[in-house]
Amino acid sequence: MRHILVTGATGKVGSNLVRRILKEPTHGNSIVRVLCHNRQLEQHARVQVITGSISERAVVRQAMAGVTHVVHCATCKETEDDVMDVTVKGLFWLLEESRRSSAFQQFILIGGDAALGHFFYPNPVPVTEQQKHTSYPGCYPLSKVLEEVMLEQYYVQYDLNGCCLRAPWIMEKDDFKYSLSFGEDVFGGPRWRDLVGPEAAEKYQRSQTVPVMLDPDGAPVKRNFVHVTDLVEAILMALDHPKSRQQTFNICMDEPVDYREIAKYLRATRGMPSVDVKTQYHSTWLDNTKAKLLLGWRPRVDLVRLIEDAWTFQRAEADPRKVWYLG
Repeated sequence: MRHILVTGATGKVGSNLVRRILKEPTHGNSIVRVLCHNRQLEQHARVQVITGSISERAVVRQAMAGVTHVVHCATCKETEDDVMDVTVKGLFWLLEESRRSSAFQQFILIGGDAALGHFFYPNPVPVTEQQKHTSYPGCYPLSKVLEEVMLEQYYVQYDLNGCCLRAPWIMEKDDFKYSLSFGEDVFGGPRWRDLVGPEAAEKYQRSQTVPVMLDPDGAPVKRNFVHVTDLVEAILMALDHPKSRQQTFNICMDEPVDYREIAKYLRATRGMPSVDVKTQYHSTWLDNTKAKLLLGWRPRVDLVRLIEDAWTFQRAEADPRKVWYLG
């Protein structure tokens, strides 16, 4: 029987993962334990809840008791006062308890392409798992590098069975629609209104204009995304997979999203105008070949489905839009 600890279980990835495990008969013998801090999950007979801070060793030790698998989703964005406690100290305690536990079998870290610079640096060739760490300015990308390096060193020092699933910007529900908003309701970055000014932004918001991100040379940016359902599928496939042992995988769409192609599709299907917005950002192509080859994983969400799912999503009254962090 699997006894799976999920950190960050109330977040986008963790909550979807827990729902999949509880819903599917193939995971019927799995017990889920969640480590919650500020938010709580709904009660369920197969869910055990530990409340406390991941930065406290006693809390982590309690959460890890009898656990066979860890899926570490908890993270911390650009909050300098908390980021090292959550993403470095928290991971350290989890790994220490894992290596000391007789029940432990596998550790899965949900990493991010922030460790490779996201779209801040030019990458003339596809970005594979072999590319060196190149975090962009900020404490969040630095923390993603530190997480990966720490996990890799536990492979070396203790032969720990671990796996890193490196994801780009994760989408669900109507996230993608709001990532293109010129309003204050924009999801993530860039903040388009800051690039064009408030007056133009108000006009573009009223006309439902689509921003086309351009790189410094004026070419449309190609940016990497993944839908949360595809990432959750990769997590479930990596669990106990013999070829996931001590490996890192890029988990992303087959091709990066071209902002010009977004604009073309939305004009053709919804008559929405677009405007070019020049930025400092660069195109990247995150290569997911390794995950396809070794895990047999395939992403199901392409550009058309990404757009259609976001624009046709109907939000229930009990599910108000909340952005816990920008991305």
